Amino acid sequence: MDAHDEPPPPTEPPVEPAPEVHHGIVARFRNYFLTGLVVAGPIAITFYLTWWFVTWVDGLVRPFVPIAYRPETYLPFGLPGSGLIVAVIALTLLGFFAANLIGRTLVDLGESILGRIPAVRAIYRGLKQVFETLFSGNGSSFRRVGLVEFPSPGMWSIVLISQSPSAEVARSLPGTEEHISVFLPCAPNPTTGFFFYVPKSKIFEVDMSTEDAATLIMSCGVVQPGSDQQKKVAALAGMANAARVANSAALQPVAEKVE
Repeated sequence: MDAHDEPPPPTEPPVEPAPEVHHGIVARFRNYFLTGLVVAGPIAITFYLTWWFVTWVDGLVRPFVPIAYRPETYLPFGLPGSGLIVAVIALTLLGFFAANLIGRTLVDLGESILGRIPAVRAIYRGLKQVFETLFSGNGSSFRRVGLVEFPSPGMWSIVLISQSPSAEVARSLPGTEEHISVFLPCAPNPTTGFFFYVPKSKIFEVDMSTEDAATLIMSCGVVQPGSDQQKKVAALAGMANAARVANSAALQPVAEKVE
């Protein structure tokens, strides 16, 4: 038989790229998992914190409610939130009675008694001023956000702008420039931080709400102001869809060759 008549050598069948298929499946699973985590995580944490607050208030108020007026006395189960409702009604009635003459007299009497106790006087006066500042309708404390060059030149920190110092403190501050008190929250716990006085010219006010500033600090810069959570969810869903399309495109040529 002539050498030219010899049949061509058999070709080896293409090897299926198993590692790429495995990688595509893992990428799809990871993107789907992250998408579900972004959607369910904030909802679950919000419900958990709300449930914790409601049960905590119920535990504080329930001992002061007579057994005859508790919902579990007449129901086979407890009614979550009943203590919170009682607390809201009680605080509203307390504010109503404190607004009239008799209530104001009783409040002044109680404050005068607390003012005679040395250890309690400073704590009560400080807490009263804080609550009056935070919950007053016309208060302006901690409603503005600014930037201060701290802790070293070239490094900037977010601060919450408070009130101007008192006359006694202002006279003791060096220089003639007006100062203002600021609070610098620490990350990731914004309830702790530093309080100091800064010259007014050294503060650069930022167009940002205090809620956005707290979110930025708690997330350590991961969540930037103005970022839309729905856009992040859509981006993760788009990544998962792209991974699925890429995986299908990688498998299609292999299927044609096998046929």
